[in-house]
This record gives sequence, C-alpha cells and structure tokens, in this order.
Amino acid sequence: MSQHQLAQLRRYEPEAIAQYYRSRPWLAIWRTLVIIGSFAGFILGLQWDKWSNQVEQNKYQRATQLRELLTKLGATFIKVGQALSTRPDLVRKDFLEELVKLQDELPPYDNAIALNIIETQLGRTIAEAYQEISPLPVAAASLGQVYKARLHTGEEVAVKVQRPNLLPTLTLDLYLMRWAAKLLAPWLPLNLGHDLSLIVDEFGVKLFEEIDYLNEGRNAEKFATNFRDDPTVKVPAIYWRYSSNRVLTLEWINGFKLTDTDRIKAAGLDTDALVRIGVNSGLRQLLEHGFFHADPHPGNLFATLDGRMAYIDFGMMDQLNQDTKETLVTSVVHLINKDYIDLAGDFVKLGFLTPDTDIMPIVPALEQVLGDAIGESVGSFNFKTITDKFSDLMYDYPFRVPAKFALIIRSLVTQEGLALTINPNFKIVEVAYPYVAKRLLTGETPELRMRLIEVLFKNGKFQWQRLENMIAIARSDGNFDLLPTAQLGLQFLLSNEGQFLRNQLVIALTQDDRLHTEEVKRLWNLVKDELKPARLFNVALGALTEFSSVGASTAIPTTAATNKPFSSKQ
Repeated sequence: MSQHQLAQLRRYEPEAIAQYYRSRPWLAIWRTLVIIGSFAGFILGLQWDKWSNQVEQNKYQRATQLRELLTKLGATFIKVGQALSTRPDLVRKDFLEELVKLQDELPPYDNAIALNIIETQLGRTIAEAYQEISPLPVAAASLGQVYKARLHTGEEVAVKVQRPNLLPTLTLDLYLMRWAAKLLAPWLPLNLGHDLSLIVDEFGVKLFEEIDYLNEGRNAEKFATNFRDDPTVKVPAIYWRYSSNRVLTLEWINGFKLTDTDRIKAAGLDTDALVRIGVNSGLRQLLEHGFFHADPHPGNLFATLDGRMAYIDFGMMDQLNQDTKETLVTSVVHLINKDYIDLAGDFVKLGFLTPDTDIMPIVPALEQVLGDAIGESVGSFNFKTITDKFSDLMYDYPFRVPAKFALIIRSLVTQEGLALTINPNFKIVEVAYPYVAKRLLTGETPELRMRLIEVLFKNGKFQWQRLENMIAIARSDGNFDLLPTAQLGLQFLLSNEGQFLRNQLVIALTQDDRLHTEEVKRLWNLVKDELKPARLFNVALGALTEFSSVGASTAIPTTAATNKPFSSKQ
C-alpha cells in the first residue's frame, strides 16, 4: 500500500494498515518511543509523589499532566481518554475531572487551515457558502472543530471541520495498539485477553466511521427517522449541499449541556423530566430500534430551551439485530425476577459465554454478585454497581465481553452517570423496567410475544406473580395505557398464533387441581380502575373487529386441556 492509498482509505482494514507500517518500521519505532517516553515521565512523576509522600498535594497537577499528555499524543489517545472519562469505576475522581475536559475543551487548530479545508471540500469560497461565519471556532473536539454560521437562506448552522492529517496518526496508533494487544493477550487471564484484538478492531472501525462526516450525516437522518414520533427528542437537520467527507453543516441547536444543571434550572426546565427523556430514548435505541448512540458524553447531549433532549453528534453509532434486542429485553426481566439460570442462558445467547459452557457452576456466582447488586428492591440497582461487581467474575469464570457490548456497556454507564449528575437520587431501573414491561406486554412482533410467553411460563407453569409485577411496574409509568395493551392481547389470544397461549391459560387457571380464583381476583383489583365498562366494551369490540371469521374456529381451546378435574379450594 502506498502513502496515497493510505490517505484514501475509507474503511478500517487492519491487514492493509499492518502491511503499510511493516514496510516502514522506522515510523512505528519512532511513534512507540514517543508514546513510551511520554508515559514514562508521567509514571515516574506518580512514583516520585509516592516516595516523597506528596500524592495528595500533587494529585491535581498529575491529572492535568495526564490530560495534556493525551492531548499532545493526538486524536487516538484523546478518544481513549474520552472513553475513560465516563468510567468512574476505573479512574480516580481527580483524574476523571480532568479527562472530562477532553470531551469538548480541546485546543483548536489553526483557523486559516480550517477555513481552507472548508473551501477545498465544498468547492466554493466561504462567502459563497455562508452569509456569515464565526471568526473563531466555538468548540474543538478530538477529530475536528465547530464554527457557528448562517446560510444565505437565513438558517443558523453549525459547521464541523475535521482536523488535518488525521489518517496517518490514527492508522499508526491503531497498528501499534493491535500489536500491543496481541503481545499482552497471552499474559492476561483468558477471558480478558481473548477479545483484546477484537476490541481494538471495533475501536478502529468506529474511528473510521467517525471521521467520515457523510456517514455521520446519514446516521443523523436514520436516528431522526427512528424518533420521528417522539416530540421529546431533537435531532439537527443536515444541509447536504454544504457537507462532504471532512465538512458537515447541520442545524444549530440552542440549549444547555446536560451537565450544566444551574443553567438548566435557571431556564425553568424540569431536570427529572430530562433524565427520563434521556433514559427512555436510550432504551428505545437499544431495545426497539437497535440503532444506538455509542458516545453519549455531555458534549453530545443538550437540553433545548423547550425542554427537549437534543443529540448532536452521530459519528459513533452501532446496530443490534432483532434477536439481540429481544434477548436484552428478557435478560432485564430475568435479572429483576432473579431467574439466574435463565439469565446465564441469556449470557450465552449474547456471546458473554460460549455455547459449550456449563452454566450451572456459574449460576450461584451470578446469584451472589447480582443479587447483592439489586438488593432488596428494583430501585437500588444501578449499572455502575453491576460493572464493578461483574469485573470480579471475569477472573473466576469464562466470561468475555463481546466487542459490540463494550460500546453498549459504555453507553449505559455514561447515560446513567449523566442522569446521576442531574439527579443524584436517580435509579435507572425505575425508568428502565417499566419500559421493558411495556415492550413485552404490548408485544408488537411475534418474537416479542413469544418472549412474553417464555417469561410468563416457567417449567410449564404459569407465573401469576410475574404478570402482576409486570402490569404493576408498567403502570408506574404515567404514559402507559393498559387498554390498548389489553386489546392487542385479546387479538393475539383469538388468533391462530395465540392457540398455544389459550390452551396454557386454561391449564393455568386449573393447574394443581384447583381454580386459581384468588390470583385472578388480585389481577382484577390491579386493573379494574382502568377497565371501565364502556372502555372495556370498546376494547373487546375493537379486538373482535380485527379478528377474522377464519380464525374464529381456533378461538375455543381444545377440550383435552379442560378435562382435568379440579376443585375450588385455595
């Protein structure tokens, strides 16, 4: 591969990159010496503080030194620092406060170079493209900087301009990281070293996607389409006539960073409502659309003046398939219900354990770690606790973190951290579990309906308590209306697809040789306030209207299931 071909690289190709730098070893050797030299001085400084008993006195100075060191080493290390800035479980507080500045408080590069890139990329002068543009960048990030401008048609826009000569630095650093991962893997526990190269590759894929601004624009439009029915989420419009691979012009968002709680409160915005919008939109991304924002740090999320949540950076996104989304939904239910055998099975499906793993020895460990993390109530659960405790299991059991889930975990922990910044008493599951319960109860796909059946039946027996819990928790979300769910459920029961469930419900009502009137009575008391006669009649009428006469013959359960004798003893 020639230097020109490297400059034209549009996708992350580790073998092509390795081939390029293997034929130019002096570049790799010099960069390695620079990196080692930079970190050696920092590590020696930390050690000197220990020897001289000045750790506390110099801790803020060392934190600043680390931030400046990562900034000096360039975009790849800044991205690593950004990832660490969202991990309070890995990084001590004084370092964390400095690393957060890497998200959007970086030094800009030369203004003349940036304006020249805009003109070259767009094929027109600044005056031809924009009516006016800020004389200096209004923000600088790891991969580029942002100007505020106005189009000739009057719209206020943000203009993102990529830093010059990014590819040579990124590709060389990724090559060295991959080499180091292979070198270190044999010395690490199997489950930590197993996917180290894959994690570097995933990081590389995402970095290459992030430096393609046309890809970011497409991501933004896809994200906007997913949330077109949600008035609480704002996505900026893309102006394609003024965009290219290295320049992106998008709608200017007026608002406040989510961490700027004082200004948010001064503007009269409801902080708890913003937290709920953030968590619900995050859950919809993961569990409904499967297309999620993998870098939701404070610099990328804004509270708008009208109380909406605005996402402004779509460079780092990822996609989940349908089966993974559904497994995540049911794993949350298994976790809350403390069904650790089923949860271990979910870990196999999601790739955290290999299919040939004997899960039974792992179940007691899951129960011990996750049972303590959840505590006595759903509300005491948080993802940071889970990641802290789960890291202990990695050393004792054959768990591994699939590369894709490294991004998901980072996204969840970051969103929870943001929520806790706004409201220190926030409990993510108090929002998450009602959403999951709603997703299962509404069951808009056949696959989700089957997941609901899997959750409600255990060892062939209907789990009355689970259904009660799910309805109660779903109703704790003020936006949940039981009636449409009841209508969907009735339509499903009357359909061909619902024949199995009809039979099982008849068995459930009469299992253990008794009528389960007490359970039915508890369920009725739970929902009767919402099921007023007029509304209930309309729901039944709507379901029957949808139900075809062809399916009517299957609506009556087979008599085999009802011939079982029973009594009405409780």
